[in-house]
Order: sequence, then structure tokens, then C-alpha cells
Amino acid sequence: MFGAIPILKYAGVRLNTSLREGGRTLSQSREQHRARSFLVVIQVALALVLLICSGLMIRTFRALMHVPPGFVAPDTVQTFRIAIPETEIPDSERERVVRTYQEILDKLAAIPGVSSASFSTDIPMGGYNSNDMVFARDRTYSEGEIPPIRRFKNVSPGFLATLGTPLIAGRDIAWTDTYQRIPVSMVSEKLAREYWGSSENALGKRIRVAGTDDWREIIGVVGDVHDAGVTEPASTAVYWPVMMDRFEGQKETVRRDIAFAVRSPRTGSESFLNEIRESVWSVDPNLPLAEVHTLGYFYTKSMARTSFTLVMLAVAGGMALLLGIVGIYGVIAYSVSQRTREIGIRMALGAQPRTITAMFVRLGLAMTAIGIACGLVAAFAVVRLMSSLLFNVSPVDPVTYLAVTTGVIVTAYLACYLPSRHAATVDPIDALRAE
Repeated sequence: MFGAIPILKYAGVRLNTSLREGGRTLSQSREQHRARSFLVVIQVALALVLLICSGLMIRTFRALMHVPPGFVAPDTVQTFRIAIPETEIPDSERERVVRTYQEILDKLAAIPGVSSASFSTDIPMGGYNSNDMVFARDRTYSEGEIPPIRRFKNVSPGFLATLGTPLIAGRDIAWTDTYQRIPVSMVSEKLAREYWGSSENALGKRIRVAGTDDWREIIGVVGDVHDAGVTEPASTAVYWPVMMDRFEGQKETVRRDIAFAVRSPRTGSESFLNEIRESVWSVDPNLPLAEVHTLGYFYTKSMARTSFTLVMLAVAGGMALLLGIVGIYGVIAYSVSQRTREIGIRMALGAQPRTITAMFVRLGLAMTAIGIACGLVAAFAVVRLMSSLLFNVSPVDPVTYLAVTTGVIVTAYLACYLPSRHAATVDPIDALRAE
């Protein structure tokens, strides 16, 4: 499309005009020079906008990497899901479901290299979640008032230790709590601060879901986890045993769909996965493993949109900058070639090579300055459209704007200096003899 512009523009020019403007001894027309300079300005402005967007995404990515997700070393945690249907273990034998899972844990823990194994209904950032409202016994609710919805997790003992999630206060859920159906629970630090001001104050408080449920004592406060990804706020979560009486309006309940977490430096290797499958199938060969991924996979996936946008903007910005630099170089080089006689006259009259070089550098930097000015104005407008992609970074972050602008100026200076330096090497005698 851009290549067709000069064709359409000059296709109907009269012959005498072409002859008058096409002489070998004449410099290019001002109109042509302005057109080339205009395109260079656009290229520089576009490069600046894209590079600023890319810089903001880099700053966003760095900010995300410094957000504690609520777990440690995710690449060393292997996860997979198992569901025991009622056709395998009838609903009348709920405790057998939990004991089957515990037997699988024992087998997994015996695998060489495994430091910890546990399970939960919800792996952080895994996409599975359960939510419901939670009533606190020490809070007063008006008639018809519904408390906020909280994230629910049913966990085995040791699940926090496997992930590296800190226990802020109190203790973890134990196997005796699970098998004896003791009414206990744990809450996230964020929920504890919201309801009771501190983690310590939350211990001993009682919560429940439905009006017919048992009040469950809070025995522990868990460090906050970014279950929906580090780009989203940490969850206000409640942790329950996997088997309970009188919960959510049901007389008995047990969680059948479970996600296992196994921590080992061998995570990700095919031999390790084979040993995991053998351990599970040694307990029950009818249990298929689903969604076999590392915790690091979910962590990386949660930042996929940010990393993809970063790469695409960086590529686009780099290409735009390359085009802008090539344009500047071409304009200056062509200007030098067209003004050879002028250069020769200037040098014959005593102009120094440094002066000649500076003259053409100023020409290139003038185009760059106009492009940067236009680009900054456009960037202020454009980056606000991508504010939803940014995290802990202002759309008008001065560090990014200054760094990108400086980089473009330095790069443009080099593109101006190289052809300008050639102008200073022109022999005045040859230049004056040239037509």
C-alpha cells in the first residue's frame, strides 16, 4: 500500500515537470524529502509507543515474579487428580475412601526421592475451586444478611508443608481430626485479619456454613495463597478436613475428587511418573490419573497472558525500531549523496569535517525528536488501554518512559552518525568537479 503512493502520485505528472525535476545536477525536491522524513517520523513514533508498552510489560513481569504465590519451588511439586466413584467404593463406606487415599499417600511417600506427599481438593492455580458463604459465631448478622463467599479447600494433613505454604498460627489438621470427625477448620491469614484483626485472635473462633452445621473451631491460620494467579488478589480461604459430619447441610460428607501433590527433585521425569502410577495402581488398579502436571506448570500458565503480550510487544517494538533506524540511515545517506557539491563548496570555504558531520547528525536527530514527541503523546493515550494487563506498574511509569526514550535517542544518533561521517570524508576537488 505504501509502495503504491509514489506511483499514484507521480503517474500523472506532466512530462516537462518530470524533466525539470529530474536533472542530474538538481537536488531532490523538497516535497520528496518531506515525504521521506514524514515516514521516518512515523516509524520512530511507532517504535517508541511499542517499546514503551513492552517496557511496561517487562516491569509488570518483574513485579509478578516478586509476588509470593503462597508456595515454594513449584517445579519440584508433581500434581495429579484421582476420583473414586461410588461404583468403586459405595457411599455407605465413606471412611474407606479416605483410607484408600491415605494408603496411596504411604505408597507415594516410599518412592525414592520423595520428601513429602499429600492431597487436597484444590491445587493453587489449578482451575478447580469450591466457594460458599461462611458464618462466624461471634459476629451478628441482620435478618436476610448473607456473609461474603469464601474459597473452600479440603486438605489432608501435611498439605501445607508439601506446598511450602506457611502456617502462621495454630496447628495443621491431623488424621485424628479427619477420622473422628472433630469439628475443626483453618482459615487464611487474609480472612483472619478481615474478621478478627490478627491471626492470633482467630484461633479458637468458630465458623460454619449452613444453619444445621456444627460450629467448627479454627485451629490454624494459613499463609495467603494466590489461587487464581499472582495477577489476582490472594484468596480468603477456609480449609476443612476431607471427611466431616453435618457440613453444608449434609449429615455426612467425604471428598472423592482429590488432587495429590508430591514433592521431589525428580519431578517431571518419565521414570518418576511411572513410579507414581505404579504406586497408585498397586492400591487400586481402576483409578486413572488425570491432569498430570507440575505446580510450576500452573504457576507459569497463570502468567501466560502477561508473558505472551510481553514477547509480542517486544518483537513488534524491535521491528518498528529497526525500520525507523533504517529509515533515518537512508534519509541521511541519501541527503549526503544529493548534497555532495554543497559539501565540497563548504569544505573549500573552510568548513571543518566535524562541522559537516554535525550538520547531518542534527538533521537526523531533528526527525528523531519530532518522532519521539509524537510517540510520547500517542503512548500516553495507548498505554491506558492496556492498564488491565499491568500489575503494580503505573501506565505513566517515568522509569520506563525515560529508559525507552534514551535508548531510541542513542540508537538514532548512531544511525545518523555513520552516514554523516561519510560526508566529512568527501574530497572538495572531486566534489566540485562532480555534476
